[in-house]
Amino acid sequence: MLAALMVCVAGPSDAAVPTGATVDGVQCDPAEGVAFHIHAHLSILDHGKPLGIPEDVGRPLAGQCFYWLHTHTPDGIIHIESPLARAFTLGQFFNIWGQPLGAHDVAGAKTLAGERVDVYVDGRRYSGDPRTIELAQHLDVAILVGPPYAKPPPFTQWNNL
Repeated sequence: MLAALMVCVAGPSDAAVPTGATVDGVQCDPAEGVAFHIHAHLSILDHGKPLGIPEDVGRPLAGQCFYWLHTHTPDGIIHIESPLARAFTLGQFFNIWGQPLGAHDVAGAKTLAGERVDVYVDGRRYSGDPRTIELAQHLDVAILVGPPYAKPPPFTQWNNL
């Protein structure tokens, strides 16, 4: 459990954690945008154990700003709050987070020989590149790294989001 917590908070990555500069066309503004405001959910299971999505992803201390994709709490809810109505992807969120999202490494959760990464979108197996998943209102994305590969339960705790 302690190792999972350490990965959740620090998470090894080759990517640099953004400091307020634009990332993949996503800006970091002094306040949250209001023209486009939706919420998606992300969960990652590392060999059956939950890998937390940290609070304040997309809220860099050095930049003192909010990326249009960010988290407030460690519950996996991604807030998309932009001054522009446009499409945003899971890959953009991972780049803002500064974590990898690949076939063998998802935010530091790595496959072993013979293992795979499974992705579910709204409870259905997704076979495309997870970086291209378009974030939509109440979209539920679950990423399973290594076995077990059982279909995860749906996220239902939207609490008026």
